[in-house]
Amino acid sequence: MNLQPTNLETEIVKLIPLKETDFEALFAVASDPLIWEQHPSNDRYKREVFQSFFNDGIASKGAFIIVDKLTDEVIGSSRYYLFDPENSSLSIGYTFFARKYWGTNYNKTVKSLMINYAFLSVENVLFHIGEFNIRSQKAVGNIGGIKIEGKRMAMSAAQPDKISFEYIITKKDWKGIAL
Repeated sequence: MNLQPTNLETEIVKLIPLKETDFEALFAVASDPLIWEQHPSNDRYKREVFQSFFNDGIASKGAFIIVDKLTDEVIGSSRYYLFDPENSSLSIGYTFFARKYWGTNYNKTVKSLMINYAFLSVENVLFHIGEFNIRSQKAVGNIGGIKIEGKRMAMSAAQPDKISFEYIITKKDWKGIAL
């Protein structure tokens, strides 16, 4: 499965495979401390911490920058990770958006693009969300994610294990979101 397809886009948003040269544009978005206040790694707004997060994204070969096609500006990032062919599952996460995009249809649009693509190859899409990240828990619930368990997970190579909740959307239950 190609974890960095180049055709994920709608009329309002485009996901572009993350490259080394995207650091400054993405850090300009990520440097807002309020983006990270509910995340388990709530200091990602600091350059050195974000650099580690960014490097993990590059190494994953499944990360994207999110571009608003109406303004051509970088507005956030997301990635595929933990592809498990044996259990027919793929995880989506490490997603963040500039605050001016919160409460808009951009998150639902991005997640729909990613879920629809994942379901071409797997039966289950998983999300891992920090126990105190209520905003993201609600957002995943709003697109049909069902909480299945809490588990200790490493947030990055530099971060210790933290409690995250695992949510699932199955292919048979996916209703999709109008794009």
